[in-house]
Amino acid sequence: MHATERLIRAYYAAFDAGDRAAMLAMVAEDLAHDVNQGARRLGRPAFAAFLAQMDAAYAERIADLVVMVDATGLRAAAEFTVKGRYLRTDEGLPEASGQTYSLPAGAFFTLRDGLIARVATHYNLQDWIRQVSVRQDRG
Repeated sequence: MHATERLIRAYYAAFDAGDRAAMLAMVAEDLAHDVNQGARRLGRPAFAAFLAQMDAAYAERIADLVVMVDATGLRAAAEFTVKGRYLRTDEGLPEASGQTYSLPAGAFFTLRDGLIARVATHYNLQDWIRQVSVRQDRG
């Protein structure tokens, strides 16, 4: 397994474990984070704030992870399924009431000096909205 693949898998393992400190240690200080359908956030502190915001509103884990690495090891992509629960209403989105969702997603990475220098995550926001807008039984 290529070192880049190990890094990307460790990044998602830390995500699943809720180990945000480990995730932050794997990204460059000047990380470029392209949020799905949102503005680019620059820097490790902005990424830490994003993770805290996400943790407050969502409980998620990654399933079916596939990692692809180019020949140089400087670029990678991951495809996966986000299994989640919507815990607290996020601004501009439907009301949260503990809805569950399963969402296909992908991410693109650029590496520099053994760290993630750019991550761009993509998923179908309309699919997620549809899933959390469907009334779910609580029984």
